[in-house]
Amino acid sequence: MEYIGSKYIGEYVDGRMEGNAEYILPTETRYVGEMKDGMFHGKGTLFFPSGSRYDAVWEKGLVVEGTYTFEDGLKYESKHWHYCDSYDRRFYTEICHGLKPAVISQLTNLDPPRKIPKGCYDCGDGFYNPITRVVKDYKNRFLRNADDDEHEWIVRTCRKGW
Repeated sequence: MEYIGSKYIGEYVDGRMEGNAEYILPTETRYVGEMKDGMFHGKGTLFFPSGSRYDAVWEKGLVVEGTYTFEDGLKYESKHWHYCDSYDRRFYTEICHGLKPAVISQLTNLDPPRKIPKGCYDCGDGFYNPITRVVKDYKNRFLRNADDDEHEWIVRTCRKGW
């Protein structure tokens, strides 16, 4: 684990990860749940850095059944998903919590919304600075350099107010 940057907090049986445990991946995704023979096995939850989670039943490292929940509490349904795709979830908060009074605007699902650094754009997984062409996550950690296509798409899309 030291070579790949993972961390395991839990019990071992015959030198293998087994029992209730926490396994932290290098991406900061955390698994909390049951392990058997070095694999996810039984009930366990993946907690993603974005705040979303995946509650599942695992068998020998594979998901038997599970439920994905977005950061804002919306549960993904694999069948009959008629609402809130990844491109447009603007009204989910209003459906869950009702409309705010007319003088109090809510422009994003987050309340209060993220503070976007001056001159930057919120591109969904972080803030994009068009001068440096760098995308940093919401904790100000480097994510990637934007190529020409991504730069044009972000600037064009954000100027339209999307």
